[in-house]
Amino acid sequence: MRSASIILDSKALTHNLNCVIDTVPDTTKVLAMVKADAYGHGISHCLPALKDADGLGVACFTEAQHIRELGWDKILVLIEGVFSETEWQQSIEAQCQSIIHHQDQVQWALNHLPPENSPCRTVWLKLNTGMNRLGFESDELGDVAQSLVDAGYELILTSHFANADAPNHPSNAKQIDTFTQALQQLREQVDPSIKASLCNSAGILNFKACHFDWVRPGIMLYGSSPVEGVSAQTLKLKPVMSFKASLMAIHNIAAGTSVGYGSRFVANRPIVKGIVSIGYGDGYPRVVDGSAWVSVQLVGEHSSYKCPVIGRVAMDMIAIDLTDVPNPKVGSQVMLWGDPELGAPSVDEIAESAHTLGYELLCRVTQRPLREVL
Repeated sequence: MRSASIILDSKALTHNLNCVIDTVPDTTKVLAMVKADAYGHGISHCLPALKDADGLGVACFTEAQHIRELGWDKILVLIEGVFSETEWQQSIEAQCQSIIHHQDQVQWALNHLPPENSPCRTVWLKLNTGMNRLGFESDELGDVAQSLVDAGYELILTSHFANADAPNHPSNAKQIDTFTQALQQLREQVDPSIKASLCNSAGILNFKACHFDWVRPGIMLYGSSPVEGVSAQTLKLKPVMSFKASLMAIHNIAAGTSVGYGSRFVANRPIVKGIVSIGYGDGYPRVVDGSAWVSVQLVGEHSSYKCPVIGRVAMDMIAIDLTDVPNPKVGSQVMLWGDPELGAPSVDEIAESAHTLGYELLCRVTQRPLREVL
């Protein structure tokens, strides 16, 4: 049987959630982000490990429906809001709170007021503080907030950092200032009980004075670093996903021999080449550069060996250089990414080789590899 597999460590996920809980004040609630099928990990696998979160955040209503079907009965927030008036009504039936970021959504909320005891009486009002993607401008916010409060809604003012991963970026201070001024104005002029949420994963770690009433951890829950130039290990985060396969073939090749599509790699010495049963059809990035490597653990041994990826990644296979591995054998385990403490590259290292972020690699793993939950 082909051996490509994904191992999910539920204890690591709970550990990372507890890191968030321990970082924020006792009065701050945690909205765990599980959009995109829990960042590629599989929401059904992750839900039990996130039971201590105060709520979950998803991108859209279809994701929320799935989570309700899995039995989640606490707060559930639609981070992109609803996309139609009908969906607003459906979200009330499913007891999903929603972000409101444009005027049509305001009108849908005013047209269809949830029951008085419904969690949907709380809405998350989105302010554009500089991300320039979604949200009301500061000069629009007061009238929108007043209309919602007058109708009977409670508000959580929210926004999103554009550069929280780079703590010294000048836009961060501007966004924080815009947000805090808007919050103060709304509390003075509309409703003193308005709550606030600003921090994503990087914001939680870099801007502890801005935790407010809710934080929204995402990538840090899954053990990838949200901070530029700082490893997940340094942040005490544990990888939830380990991506592995095995050696399916071993060949000796002479100097001058090319390997793979496009003949991009040419051996400059005689080498031992290994073929691994995994490729971009499983979610391993095709575009990794020459810095990508895997960890090989020989059958019957506990030590591991760092082996470069050579040639172009194919749909179902990659080639690696086994020359420095003593007596490699077909069937030996190959770790594509996982726990650096066990000798594996981190997902962030492989993302750097692919000139992207760990977010993308985790979200792009396909359903072909077998999954196992620890």
